[in-house]
Amino acid sequence: MGLLEGFDPFKIIKRALKNGGDFSDVYVEDTLSTSISSEEDRVEKVVSGRDRGAGIRVIAGFKTFYAYTNDLTEGGLSEVADVVAAAVREGESQKDIALKNRAFSPGFDIKVPPGGVDLSKKIELVTRGNASARALDRRIRQVRVVYGDGLKKTAVVNSLGEWVEENRTSILYLCQVVAEENGVIQTGYEPMGGAMGLEIFDLTPVEAVAEKAAARAVMMLGARKAPGGRMGVVLSSEAGGTMIHEAVGHGLEADLAQERLSVYSGKLGAVVASAVITVIADGRIPFKRGSGFYDGEGTPTQKTVLVEDGVLKSYMYDRITAMKDGVKSTGNGRRESYHHRPIPRMTNTMIAPGRHSPGDIMASLEKGLFVRRMGGGQVNTVNGDFVFEVSEGYLIEKGRVGEPVRGATLTGNGPQVLMTIDMVGSDLGFAVGTCGKDGQGVPVADAQPTLRIPEITVGGEVGG
Repeated sequence: MGLLEGFDPFKIIKRALKNGGDFSDVYVEDTLSTSISSEEDRVEKVVSGRDRGAGIRVIAGFKTFYAYTNDLTEGGLSEVADVVAAAVREGESQKDIALKNRAFSPGFDIKVPPGGVDLSKKIELVTRGNASARALDRRIRQVRVVYGDGLKKTAVVNSLGEWVEENRTSILYLCQVVAEENGVIQTGYEPMGGAMGLEIFDLTPVEAVAEKAAARAVMMLGARKAPGGRMGVVLSSEAGGTMIHEAVGHGLEADLAQERLSVYSGKLGAVVASAVITVIADGRIPFKRGSGFYDGEGTPTQKTVLVEDGVLKSYMYDRITAMKDGVKSTGNGRRESYHHRPIPRMTNTMIAPGRHSPGDIMASLEKGLFVRRMGGGQVNTVNGDFVFEVSEGYLIEKGRVGEPVRGATLTGNGPQVLMTIDMVGSDLGFAVGTCGKDGQGVPVADAQPTLRIPEITVGGEVGG
């Protein structure tokens, strides 16, 4: 059964616009998902379900009016359209709406669709990961493994006569391990995922994910406390995208920039980073977790250069923020589900590779900190100040990776750090996650090459 069978979307849109408005759309979604988690050495939760519904939006005077329902009959949608129209109350609109173009994307080429795999096989992926992590070392105390898959079918029809449908398959698998010895507790975390089917486990077995998380937790038990103070730092391409995502990415989302809630507000065309830095948002990289062919508004995703050779070139736009700035949407209007209105969000965000080899970058520092893996942190998007945890770090000793250290943090200011980065590696490493904003979570990927920060404040033992 088609997503839009049983009602005329253009009739619903016209009803939503009966009291006026500049634009309207209907978003319909049908999602099949499975979630499995294990903890305390047993499978704790297995949830499979289906969620269908629709949201209706009107944009009037740069304001958004939105309502949703899981009643996909014409009567149910008409009631929602009336609710939205009543919120507008601008005056009559009799504009006819006709189909202008229609497009369908089946998504990326999925080799092993999750829907065709028996639930017992998915549970086995979780139990195997749990067993592999626990078997690594006697000091492991807790293991949590999570598996999730989804097939999301969406359709967006709008008052411009555009009709877009897309199928999107996704996988997420993660392992979190807690190790303890002599009162010292350390955590290891490793996720993987993408816009793929279960063929992802042929590329990276669950045992590899679990053992990496467990090994990280165990290794850090024997690490001494990190020294503190101002020092040079090398961020590995394996570090994950915390820096680019938190310290830079959110500030380049157009709604925050327009609301003056970003340190990058009003700085298009200005130098915001060193000349070796180029920042890219690309929602079309095959099989990456933040990828798709259309965003949550039916706008084609694209590759957008946000910062080029240090100069701010663009923000990430959805439809309404693009209307405000008189530009085209960059395909970054995303939503968690039909329960939510679309807002500007990251997809796959990265610092582009440079010309230096990772080895040369490491050798350039006589002493400092090498960050192999970043942890969580906090960022103030208004001024760019941040504090990030280092989940796996090492001392740099005479240009080489030295002994591991624990408890390190990086404290600084996003724009200032971007200005000081002076070496960018030729490599590129991706990390996956779920980004939260305005109560919505969406799948994303972040990437960076090896980077050298000549000096930054490292939290640890002062004088250590």
